[in-house]
Amino acid sequence: MNVRGVTQPFPDAAIRPENARSLGFGAWDLDLVTQEMHWSETTRKLFGVAADQPVTLASFLSLLNEGDRASVTTAIEQARLRGAGFDIAFKVPGAATSGQWVRLLAGIAAGPTGETRYLRGIALDISQEKQLEDALRIRERHFRSILDTVPDAMIVIDGHGIIQFFSTAAERMFGYSEPEAIGMNVSELMPEPDRSRHDSYLARYHASHERHIIGIGRIVTGRRRDGTTFPMHLSIGEMQSGGQPYFTGFAHDLTEHQQTQARLRELQSELVHVSRLTAMGEMASALAHELNQPLAAISNYMKGSRRLLAGSTDPNTAKVESAMDRAAEQAIRAGQIIRRLRDFVSRGESEKRVESLSKLIEEAGALGLAGAREQNVQLRFNLNPEADLVLADRVQIQQVLVNLFRNALEAMAQSSRRELVATNRKFSDDLIEVAVSDTGTGFHEDVMPNLFKTFFTTKDSGMGVGLSISRSIIEAHGGRMWAENNDAGGATFRFTLPAASHEG
Repeated sequence: MNVRGVTQPFPDAAIRPENARSLGFGAWDLDLVTQEMHWSETTRKLFGVAADQPVTLASFLSLLNEGDRASVTTAIEQARLRGAGFDIAFKVPGAATSGQWVRLLAGIAAGPTGETRYLRGIALDISQEKQLEDALRIRERHFRSILDTVPDAMIVIDGHGIIQFFSTAAERMFGYSEPEAIGMNVSELMPEPDRSRHDSYLARYHASHERHIIGIGRIVTGRRRDGTTFPMHLSIGEMQSGGQPYFTGFAHDLTEHQQTQARLRELQSELVHVSRLTAMGEMASALAHELNQPLAAISNYMKGSRRLLAGSTDPNTAKVESAMDRAAEQAIRAGQIIRRLRDFVSRGESEKRVESLSKLIEEAGALGLAGAREQNVQLRFNLNPEADLVLADRVQIQQVLVNLFRNALEAMAQSSRRELVATNRKFSDDLIEVAVSDTGTGFHEDVMPNLFKTFFTTKDSGMGVGLSISRSIIEAHGGRMWAENNDAGGATFRFTLPAASHEG
């Protein structure tokens, strides 16, 4: 029920029926003394009343819903007492399949002696108008529900910087409720010095129409209600409504993004550190292997020389023999130290824990596959949750994965089809296999036996230690690593890791 006051009365002259029909509305009047009503043909059709059926105020009210009867009765009584008309709308039940909306407009007319005697007016069918209003409300609710689910904040301001719209995401981001934000200057959402300068920015734009930020996204700083600041990516669009400019801003909170980037940089630093340590371990292992043989030869030569001195009569023979014995002992001791160093490197002492392969692959992908989508590389991680838990050193295995991912991207740089697939599966009861496959150039048969050798590389600027270190890491974990060419082109690198029980 909608009621609006009408201060000017309708003319006393009756509306001609033919005019009412052509205009799409019906005429009516009410005698406030006798309670009798006179309705035109169109009015009767609106309320579903037969042409020969008499109409009184009581019979009219009986056609309405109970709630509307009281409102109409109150409107008529106030019109009689105040000498002013009314404008009222209500839904007539049963007049159509789902009822129809009717609007009554009334004005006061005087009787023969000048007293307030009649209410006269028109009845309009506003069902179509109400349907349009309902459709508009539904669309508005739909649009609002969409805005409520958009993760980025949406803020609309007028040409003076006053906030006109404040989305749900903006409420979460800045800490203001929508009623609090509406009517507030948008500069309240900025720290200094932008906060004090924003009005001048708008004035300069209105004067020069020089675009500094409109249509161009940039990273700026936002200010929450509690005074804390945060980085955000801001994009602004402009529109005209009613001849007035409005600006729509979309803000994306970069706090989590920057934290993620910081964590990735930290992880990358860890990987570089481990890579250096592993390279040193490889070097130590190689030196141990190379030095152990000459040390053993020195010891043997010392022992042989001592036997040659056994029959000598030189008075210094005893001293020479003693010196040679001590030299042989030190050579043996040096060999034992080097063997222990080699054993330590070959065992790959590291902190192994139960890790999730899916998490390791996703984190390594964030590092090793940065920019892959821009290179039109299709990424597919087909991970089996039944073969997810492994016993591994997280940083070392991520180092292996990052190396394989980067090698795959480089191998596909010139390929027309670029697809990288990472999978995992149970290799045996106690091993899980990880495979990284690409659609690059693959390897020639003469290259395959040398792939994992130290300082062997197929790259123009490669050092040839990445795959060697990776295989050493995998073998130190108790697994093995190998490569194979794909039938459809490209290559697949596979490695195994010890499986960990779900309880472990």
